[in-house]
Amino acid sequence: MKVTYDRKTDTLTVVLKEGVRVAESDEDKPGVILDYDDGGNLVSLEVLDASHRVTETRRIEFQATD
Repeated sequence: MKVTYDRKTDTLTVVLKEGVRVAESDEDKPGVILDYDDGGNLVSLEVLDASHRVTETRRIEFQATD
């Protein structure tokens, strides 16, 4: 999984599966774009105007549970 924030475009991108071709994109809610592969599996999501939607765009916390 890879998370990037682009300050120039104010876009936060979360890639769940790298190297997978995006077959379809859908703007589920205004400013939230979901990308799917050929099998309909979610492979990435993009948040537009991220600085207005995310508390801290430059801080990421990852937590795995058992």
